[in-house]
Amino acid sequence: MSRGLDSYDELTDAAGGDENVPGARVERKVILPLLLFAATCYTTLDAHGPMYAAAIMTTLLFHEFGHYLQAVRYGVPASLPFFIPMPGSPIGTMGAVIAMRPHVGDRRAIFDIGITGPLAGLVPALVFSAIGLHWSHVVITNGDIPLLGKPLLFEALIYLTFGPLGPNEHVALHPLAFAGWVGVFITALNLIPIGQLDGGHVLYGLLLRRSYAVSTMALAAAMLCVVVFGYWGWSLMILLLMLMGPLHPPTANDDIPLGTGRTILGWATLCFVPIGFTPVPFTMGMG
Repeated sequence: MSRGLDSYDELTDAAGGDENVPGARVERKVILPLLLFAATCYTTLDAHGPMYAAAIMTTLLFHEFGHYLQAVRYGVPASLPFFIPMPGSPIGTMGAVIAMRPHVGDRRAIFDIGITGPLAGLVPALVFSAIGLHWSHVVITNGDIPLLGKPLLFEALIYLTFGPLGPNEHVALHPLAFAGWVGVFITALNLIPIGQLDGGHVLYGLLLRRSYAVSTMALAAAMLCVVVFGYWGWSLMILLLMLMGPLHPPTANDDIPLGTGRTILGWATLCFVPIGFTPVPFTMGMG
């Protein structure tokens, strides 16, 4: 995920460093990302073992360096990825974030930076899902059991691998398949077109200031779903989005056209949200 505006300064300042001391600022900007990367490797390893940890960290690296390398390509100031460990959670991490200054890049640059991360991360996520499902197996269960929410895409992959399942049949996911599930879920989550989520960058590139209404309505709809359907687990995420704001800042040059190819790719990528996202990722169900 990429964030903009003052978050670049906030995160680089958090990384430490005195600009009056030559080399100090650069060194600390590298040390903190490395420490967070190591910590996230540990928490994902602790969650599901080495294969899961290697797969999910690979997916996150593809995603974040998709952003980072495009930022370097366009000369947009950006931090190294800050991985977010989450000890004791089912997935071991809350993903990662880079901070950048979107007002430095033009419309095309911000669009490319925003869209490349999810697309790059989706590649290993789908590969791990496909291979991992072939290493998974169907189990027959009884009683209350923990279940994963199944995005439409993952439902389709399960059907292609195992065919239709019976009422008491569930797929016991191999750690590699679970990493693929997490990768698909994180990709869709980041593509929600609100503010400075990746989807917000893409939407602004497509619609410019007209994206403000769409982004505001998407955030309002998310808040409504939390209240109406009881998705209280998303309260913190909604709060963070409210604090960041639903609006995307203007780019350095909004007048540069995206072109037909980018426009088609942008809308197609946003369409991944309804097939890759599930509002209830973890639940208890009857086996």
